Amino acid sequence: MAAAGRYFCTAGRGLEPFVAREVRARLGATEVDYVSGKVFFTTEAELSDLKKLKSGERLFLLLQKRAPLPVSRNKGKALHEIKSLVVEEPRYWLDIISIWKNLHGHKGEKDDVSQENPLPPKRKLEEEVNISTKRQKTETVSEECQAEAGESCVVTEGKSDQDLQAESKTFLEDPSKSSEEKATDNEKHSFSFRVSCRCSGAIAKIFTSQEIGRAIGIALMKQFGWRADLRNPDLEIFVHLNDIHSVVGIPLFRLPLANREYIQTVGLRSTIAWAMASLAEISAGAFVLDPMCGLGTILLEAAKEWPEACYWGSDISDSQLEGAYENIRTAGLMDKIELLKASVKALPLPSESFDTVISDIPFGKKFKITKDLPLLPDILQEMERVLRVGGTIVLLLSQDLRKHLDGIMKRVENDGSPKALSDGANETTAVKALNIDGNSSSVVNGVEESVLSSGQMYFGSLVSDGVYGVSLGKTDAFIYKYKKISPAGNR
Repeated sequence: MAAAGRYFCTAGRGLEPFVAREVRARLGATEVDYVSGKVFFTTEAELSDLKKLKSGERLFLLLQKRAPLPVSRNKGKALHEIKSLVVEEPRYWLDIISIWKNLHGHKGEKDDVSQENPLPPKRKLEEEVNISTKRQKTETVSEECQAEAGESCVVTEGKSDQDLQAESKTFLEDPSKSSEEKATDNEKHSFSFRVSCRCSGAIAKIFTSQEIGRAIGIALMKQFGWRADLRNPDLEIFVHLNDIHSVVGIPLFRLPLANREYIQTVGLRSTIAWAMASLAEISAGAFVLDPMCGLGTILLEAAKEWPEACYWGSDISDSQLEGAYENIRTAGLMDKIELLKASVKALPLPSESFDTVISDIPFGKKFKITKDLPLLPDILQEMERVLRVGGTIVLLLSQDLRKHLDGIMKRVENDGSPKALSDGANETTAVKALNIDGNSSSVVNGVEESVLSSGQMYFGSLVSDGVYGVSLGKTDAFIYKYKKISPAGNR
């Protein structure tokens, strides 16, 4: 076991409860809590186990988590507050760096890598930052942007030498120093670093992400003697400031967790696919079907996580099946997943032959059924037909498809059609869901869980078992879960 560390994982909007449950189950995490787009937890897990997380986007060692920084119209005072993120607890920073080094297998204790070294002269420090800044490029962090739309996600961009020197002066000409700052002035880790900054809310009205990143970079160089390297740094310092919190962390991996090495051609986002599979209650020996498998992402995520089940995928598109085949071959799952060409409206499969049906109902620009909305009941009935009693259906629906499905249920309640029944709930309402501590609550730390319900609504023999609102970046979507409670055609 590694030393206990405090971490946070970024998550797409709506996936925070999935991440919270996963870190508890997979990592034995404690002190788990979350806010929009981030899940915080403590664990002693090794790096190899941390890398197995499937529902999160990026994973960080937590350096700081504070209330929002006080905002002042005085730029000098505001910059001092930003600087405090770095200089107030330097010994704690060095302890976290030691955890990072141990996780990545660096040899030597903290004292071995902390060297007595005079602080670089002011002019040299400014020149180093100026040279690094000229090489810098804007970098969009898309997987984190989807968690909180509208925020700037960049690695700091270049600025004129004159402006940069003016900002550097604010930090370097600080006449007051605490005893703890003086104690660490000459301590140096032999690291190169860069700062990635995101900011929104009140502080973004005063400073750009570039200004904040540059200011923190200068403070780190002054405090620890680190060397700025924006192209290939040893360390990346991630800073996120908004009206909810101030968070600073170190990414544990260069690539996001959501980038699966076993997926050659990307379709549905892997984190969403994994979340859907986690709801499907897949057990050893179960038969699992995706009747609109596309590139096979859901099947890949499920087969990697629950390899003792048997997986089948079908699609009407030759190009999609070809892409799915290549993905399955690349992932080494040819013996786990079978593919066939078929229409979801008429599957060449026996009735009640599958334990789980799980699918992304297409609504993208290229593959979609939006113009064929009337076919949705037929699709559901065919899925219901091949599903065994007690089995589970998990579907991903767009906003339009969700409204259409809810409309079907509402009309069924009003006209009494035998194809669908309702227990009387005709409005989609927010309901309570199990939070990460197992208590019934619809709100955890100010974040409403993305779990909705349409009441106990029936479609033939299917009963709704939850609806989860999630984000696909620019598009909102909904994961619907159904249970089959009786043979098709009977309630």
